[in-house]
Amino acid sequence: MGCTRALPAGSRSASVRSRMNVHHLELFYYVATHGGISAAARQIPYGVQQPAISGQMTRLESDLGVRLFERVPFRLTPAGDRLYAHVQPFFSGLPALAQALPELAQRDLRICGAEIVLRDHLPTVLKALRKAYPALRYSLRTTGYQSQVQAWLRSGEADVAFIPVHGRAPAGLGMTRLASLPLVLQVPRRSPFKTAEDVLRQRRVEEPLICLDEQSTVVQRFLRESKARGVVWTRVVEATSLDLVTRYVADGEGIGLNVALGRRSSVPGVRVLPLDGYTPLTMGALWSKPTAEMVPRLVEAVRAHARTQWPEAVHDGD
Repeated sequence: MGCTRALPAGSRSASVRSRMNVHHLELFYYVATHGGISAAARQIPYGVQQPAISGQMTRLESDLGVRLFERVPFRLTPAGDRLYAHVQPFFSGLPALAQALPELAQRDLRICGAEIVLRDHLPTVLKALRKAYPALRYSLRTTGYQSQVQAWLRSGEADVAFIPVHGRAPAGLGMTRLASLPLVLQVPRRSPFKTAEDVLRQRRVEEPLICLDEQSTVVQRFLRESKARGVVWTRVVEATSLDLVTRYVADGEGIGLNVALGRRSSVPGVRVLPLDGYTPLTMGALWSKPTAEMVPRLVEAVRAHARTQWPEAVHDGD
């Protein structure tokens, strides 16, 4: 059995901090993992001879002031066990990390969400980001269904989504609010309805309500708030985007539930009816955890752009 060689009490901590060598620790990791200096020499992926390893281990033990392992037969000492437990997770994880880093650098930033954001904001925002990050690559996917987006984020099929949000962040996801957009009704120009109150005065609205996913929070909340006012919508027709809502309204297929944006006020064949007293639609960003480095930068850039493009909205932080 070897004895522990103690350094002078006043110099040990300073000596360890200044003289512990990371390369020595790596060699010790291989020695401890493979059960001896000879075995380590055969497994280390770069050329290093057995005498060199033996000398480096002697130097490491001298620096630390302890014996780390018995040579024959090989056995870690209690100090060696403790050191190995500390360095093993780091060194054993390096091969996987080396493989993952290039994949992360080359992988597209996968963006999904509402067409209103992907069309109105992302082109300008991404063009600006590409100037600062020329290697940035991305893919886009449009969807109108919140449950689908959350599934993509959790499964790793998407990195960030721009969709209507409410309440707290879903489990396992990050979330921030970008802007709250007032709700409006849309009717064909030839419709007799001149105001939203004209529509709601019916109490039982026979015209189909054309809207996003009926199970989405914004639509469910609108239906509940309508019911609280004594108004029942007898039929709901789902559309996958707010633009599609407008198009079906223009074709005379029903009454649309949309958001107040200036450009929608002049859509040919459509009259916009402001809705007073209804909870607005809040657009936000959801992202998977852990997140890609570019996601926070992208979200902040979209937020800044939305302030200039959605003057009607109440923006986060206003």
